Amino acid sequence: MDGSHPRLQLSVQYPDRLSRLLIFVKWLLAIPHVFVVALLGIVVAVFTFVAWFAILITGKYPEGMWRFNVGYLNWVARVNAYVNLMRDEYPPFSFGGAYPANLQLDYPTHLSRLLIFIKWILIIPHTIVLYFVGIGASIVTLIAFFVILFTGKYPEELFRFYEGYLRWSNRANAYTLLLTDDYPPFTLDKEPVNQADVPPQYRSPQF
Repeated sequence: MDGSHPRLQLSVQYPDRLSRLLIFVKWLLAIPHVFVVALLGIVVAVFTFVAWFAILITGKYPEGMWRFNVGYLNWVARVNAYVNLMRDEYPPFSFGGAYPANLQLDYPTHLSRLLIFIKWILIIPHTIVLYFVGIGASIVTLIAFFVILFTGKYPEELFRFYEGYLRWSNRANAYTLLLTDDYPPFTLDKEPVNQADVPPQYRSPQF
């Protein structure tokens, strides 16, 4: 991808073993994060509103606001990985730092002034597909709960499916929040795909 269309990457390290006891209380332990993330989400909404006008005028996302919003996505992704039983390490109360789940996105060199008017429309196909993929991801977490309870391990194929769901949904979120002009691919895969492989009706217009 070129510098104006960086693609978000997200990976979660597969754990050797997981606690059988923590699976009962992770949702409870994560409550402080839920409150903090909710407050940060208000700031993200304000920054996105301001960034819309900044992009319209300058073609750039104010870097400080951009890094805050990407950090927010990283924070939420880590909490999701923890709550959904992928890791036992408690997520840090920070945008960065060491953690076995990590989201990365390069700062775009330029953003389209026209795309900011229609990204919410272009993302609709992803919203529909991710709704059904999300149902599958919920079922995966339920199955993983019982497997971890009896074996202490998360089945790797199911783990990779949920990791892919997190990656896909965060790419869609990054696009909607104007953080990149890269239209997210319809895939759970980690590796970037060629835009030529994306159906024409789902490709992001290049302005």
